[in-house]
Amino acid sequence: LNAVEFKHINVVEDSVDDMASVMEGADALVIATGFPLDNPLNMNIAAHAVENVGTCKLVDAAKASGTVKKIVLVSCILTNGRNWGQESSVAFVFSNSFGRVLDEKSEAEHYLRASGMDYTIVRPGELKSKRPKGELTIHAEDTVRAGEISRDLVADVCVASLTDARASNKVLEIIEKQTN
Repeated sequence: LNAVEFKHINVVEDSVDDMASVMEGADALVIATGFPLDNPLNMNIAAHAVENVGTCKLVDAAKASGTVKKIVLVSCILTNGRNWGQESSVAFVFSNSFGRVLDEKSEAEHYLRASGMDYTIVRPGELKSKRPKGELTIHAEDTVRAGEISRDLVADVCVASLTDARASNKVLEIIEKQTN
């Protein structure tokens, strides 16, 4: 990685072509979207627009840019919970109550996998803003039901995933090891 450059993209309002032109020259894209929780009456609409459609537009824009070769998508644990018997778990029901966010993220994950792009899907546990206290633990896809992780560690995993071939076309579920 030679340099990181942050550019503004609005995944709801910008066209795929506009986003692709912003990405021209970039060799990688880290997608870490989050829909606004400010209006409970619009959560389903916002989650769909940002976590699903917006993420899919970013994937299309990365392909159209002609230069992006790797996409890292930050998702969350239990995103694929319906497919491994977690849809009745308290954690899944609670998380998905916010605009069906897990279902929307799941659709975007499937879209990325089918895109033909090199990807890594990072599914962190519950995000915390404090510095890490436990060591990073990386788990196989569809195995983590609960756990917390520092945003710092999530960022570290995303950056490492850009160049580590072992993360190519993989889902990494990450949490911090519990300390007493």
